[in-house]
Amino acid sequence: MTRKRALVAANCLVFTTSVLLAIATRDMGTWDPAVFLLLLATVLLAELLPVETTFKVSMSASALGFLLAMCLLGPLPAVAIGVISTVFDGIRHRSRFSAFVSNLAGFTAFPLLGALTVQWASATTGIVPSDPGFILVMLPGLAVAVSVNYAMVFLDQWLTYGRSPVELVRNVVSPVLPSELAMLVLASIIVYAETHIGPAALATLLALFFLYLWLYRELLTSQARAEELDSRTHQLATLQVGVLTAMLRTLALRDHMTARHSAAVARYARELARAAGCTDEEVELVHTAGLLHDIGKFIFPDHILLADSRLTDEDWEIVKCHPFQGAKIVREVEGYGPVADIILGHHERVDGTGYPRGMKGEEIPLLARIISVCDTYDVMTARDSYREPVSPEAAIDELRRVAGKQLDARLVDIFIDLVSRGELGFRHGDDADFEAELQFDKRVRDYAAPQGLAAAVSQAA
Repeated sequence: MTRKRALVAANCLVFTTSVLLAIATRDMGTWDPAVFLLLLATVLLAELLPVETTFKVSMSASALGFLLAMCLLGPLPAVAIGVISTVFDGIRHRSRFSAFVSNLAGFTAFPLLGALTVQWASATTGIVPSDPGFILVMLPGLAVAVSVNYAMVFLDQWLTYGRSPVELVRNVVSPVLPSELAMLVLASIIVYAETHIGPAALATLLALFFLYLWLYRELLTSQARAEELDSRTHQLATLQVGVLTAMLRTLALRDHMTARHSAAVARYARELARAAGCTDEEVELVHTAGLLHDIGKFIFPDHILLADSRLTDEDWEIVKCHPFQGAKIVREVEGYGPVADIILGHHERVDGTGYPRGMKGEEIPLLARIISVCDTYDVMTARDSYREPVSPEAAIDELRRVAGKQLDARLVDIFIDLVSRGELGFRHGDDADFEAELQFDKRVRDYAAPQGLAAAVSQAA
């Protein structure tokens, strides 16, 4: 005989024995038709209203219905409810024969043994359902019922699928123990109310419980939908960031100098932001903006992007569009609004003569003003710039000259101090410096979720 057939035979034996014992102990039960129908309806309705918790464990009112049947009705009625509910569930789910027999065995054995335990505990202690302390009688009944139920489930899982009982205890039993104890307290209250008021109290309390169960399930459903929406939003942002990454890499292939310039500006901006007292979030934000500040140049035709002579007025108007175009591209990425604002403002001047919006002074976001200082310095000093580079000393003189007109004077002073102390440097001809600063894929994916950006933009504006 195979293991599966042996298990089916054993379950049939358990079911038959449970039914015969229930019939033999029928005098220990109380057949109250109103209570029986209410509890049967509770168990059947519970099968239609399961709640899956965060532990992926199904919680329903059926456990409450069985516990009440064990306490208020006795062994045979509780077993009858188990048989009817199992047949109902088997028809509804079209269960395989082996699974159906396994459920029949379980849902007759644990109500029978639980009810017999309650009867024994009540007779031993003299505590009856109408007593306030009846919960002390219910506790061993629940313990026996739960133990028998899970023992049969574990045996079935072990023999059928080879799953470890220890694993099942950790993943199935532990998460539901608090709800089982809560169910015990609730059942004791319902038992006390039913014995003093009657079936009307039982029906009212069960209706309230189902209302709670329905509301709880709706809450979990809404949370699950919110988590799914958040996950899809993050996936979309990651996809958008991938497109952004590809664009930057393509720009680097078209124009090696612009890519290295962006990496240098990002490094300078990060150090200047730190020295200027910015928060860690703002430091990361300005670094990301530095990497992307010239991505609007993607729209430039080659004769502008690779120009080695003076641009025409028409070409210059196209150049002046790149902050707007870059901000437009970046703003499409979820959570990148603050980065787009910095890109849009990095060619504004504190005297109001910059572009594209002619902002001035503190109207320009702080982090955009930081990018402006770093951008200006690197354009003058970079060896791979389109113009002849100047010495750091000459660049510092120029920064001082335009401070308060083109650039923020306070930021210029801080930047000059960093350069004078040798704390800033970028080797444009060194691929290691370029790649180390870029790390673009990782950095922008970290920012794909809107974490920290809302706080950063309120402080950076």
